[in-house]
Amino acid sequence: QEKLVESGGGLVQPGGSLKLSCVASGFNFDIYAMGWFRRPPGKASELVAAINSNADNSYYTDAVKGRFTITRDNDLNTLYLEMNDLRPEDTALYSCASGQGPLFSLAPHSYPNWGQGTQVNVSA
Repeated sequence: QEKLVESGGGLVQPGGSLKLSCVASGFNFDIYAMGWFRRPPGKASELVAAINSNADNSYYTDAVKGRFTITRDNDLNTLYLEMNDLRPEDTALYSCASGQGPLFSLAPHSYPNWGQGTQVNVSA
């Protein structure tokens, strides 16, 4: 069955960097858009970034533009999120999710399959 496994989270100081990975299995990764979501403590999940199946277009929420970069390696069935200049407000559980087609959507319900997530804590 479809499986998504995230890694790369941890504790980092403000201004630091992390690179998250999401390894996909059980489905044709290269024909689906992918997204990274995050759920801060006590808040709802939000779409942070998304990318088309062939990586020709991507989306970032305003709060992370210029600091986060979403990429994918379809040969390795892996999605990445490089996060720079991290801030305390970036603290959250980060999860990857697969879309329903090749083009990304901004609607959370368009991502039916999610991983368990990796925790990112930004604190001095």
